[in-house]
Amino acid sequence: MRAMVAWVALFVLLLLLLLLLLLPLISVHHSYAEDKYLQNDEIIVQFEEPLRRVAGELMKSYPVVKGELAKSLGWRVDVRPVVVLIRDADTFRRIAGSKLIIALAIPEKDIIVIDYSRMNVHPFTLETTLKHELCHLQLHHHIQERNLPRWLDEGICQWVNGGVAEIMTDGKHSLLKEATLAKKVISISELTDRFPSEGTDLLLAYEEGKSIVEYISKEFGSAAVLSMLEDLSRGDDLEGAVKKSLSISVGELENRWRSYLKRETSWFAYISNNLYEVLFFVAALFTVYGFIRMMKRKRDYRDEGDETEDEHV
Repeated sequence: MRAMVAWVALFVLLLLLLLLLLLPLISVHHSYAEDKYLQNDEIIVQFEEPLRRVAGELMKSYPVVKGELAKSLGWRVDVRPVVVLIRDADTFRRIAGSKLIIALAIPEKDIIVIDYSRMNVHPFTLETTLKHELCHLQLHHHIQERNLPRWLDEGICQWVNGGVAEIMTDGKHSLLKEATLAKKVISISELTDRFPSEGTDLLLAYEEGKSIVEYISKEFGSAAVLSMLEDLSRGDDLEGAVKKSLSISVGELENRWRSYLKRETSWFAYISNNLYEVLFFVAALFTVYGFIRMMKRKRDYRDEGDETEDEHV
């Protein structure tokens, strides 16, 4: 009898352990079962049921986004992206690995993942975000990864998207200007393979990528930017593409860009652009100074009173 009870207890224990092992798989399967799809010949949109209307709007707007990108890059968009709409910010944050990123592209699988909870927060809209991520897919579709440095990848996608990136910033001040004044600009070589993972360095890397591409467009023309991309798509490395399109080396490009930053950024310009913050800081200093003087006067007055009492005694 005891042996039978022991076997039953062991069986129940094994069954509980099996259930514990299967629960995560059941949960994952359930979440995928809840996902819905809309698709046509151009795009696949994966979404949770509450986002069905949004998915439908995305399907309708995609041809316009696709056309704008094709016009900007000069390449026909021949990828069929899978766009995954995530409605929970925490879920997306676990996927992206950063609280600053609002969308990401996975070029090797033609997948775009978007945190819908942070769409329609200036300057982000679903269309601008989709265009930025679709740009990443296009670049990687035409250019081998070893020939596409990260700063150029991000810089081009901001350039064609009116400066809108895939990262949240406060928009009140420029980290690049601060880094230029402090002589802490990150070198191009450090932004070739990867960006910093978090914090102000990550924000600065995005700003630098945008700034370099905008500098090339301003100094050499937008045609030079597209020519450089075309050379990269034909198999040239960055050094070769820059020499062909800009007639300078990558090192010279960085030197000229840094000189441009110095000309455009001065302490006077920085103070002018941040006048409110500067005035607030100065006012705070005067407040502290006034408080210290008031406390000193009170102490002096108290000391004088003590000396008067001593004289009467």
